[in-house]
Amino acid sequence: MNTPTYNAAQRRRILQIAREGVAEALAGGQLEVDAGEDEGYLTESRGCFVTLHTRGGDLRGCIGTFAADGPLVETLVKMAGAVTRDPRFVTQPVTLAELDRLVIEVSVLTPLQPIDDPLGMRVGVDGIYITADRMGSRVSGCFLPHVATEMGWDAEMMLSMCCAHKMGLDADAWRERGDMTFSVFQTEIIEEGVE
Repeated sequence: MNTPTYNAAQRRRILQIAREGVAEALAGGQLEVDAGEDEGYLTESRGCFVTLHTRGGDLRGCIGTFAADGPLVETLVKMAGAVTRDPRFVTQPVTLAELDRLVIEVSVLTPLQPIDDPLGMRVGVDGIYITADRMGSRVSGCFLPHVATEMGWDAEMMLSMCCAHKMGLDADAWRERGDMTFSVFQTEIIEEGVE
């Protein structure tokens, strides 16, 4: 998103909920949060991703959902709990002892917007979400908008990497399109230590 949706106090509150949700999940519980009367922004239906990384930038978990089927506060708590169980880190899971050394980032998503020509996405502004039916199974993959910028990818590379590394398909599968659907979305990134 180009224009921030959330003010500084709201951003701090979102990060507070995420951190408390991660801590509670690591302690074996689940955070319960009631949005206050002045916290209407937490009751809007929004998808989100929660990312954990070291201060040096090493990824320790990233889990999210596009589904905007409940209030942001509920989705945020669910994703904060789920990120502690990111399957990529099953052999070295995040621990409560390491939490104080981790930086939390929350990406709040706009609703998915179907796009006919995936090359029409705006690199660095739009994230991509691709779905396809393969041998009776639905496969999907996505990249948040900032990934392309960080990796130096253009739209073609982002689509190829999504197909190959997120969906387990041939890197050029997106060119054939067929039963594939493409959607774009934008995010507002809220990161600890960044106002």
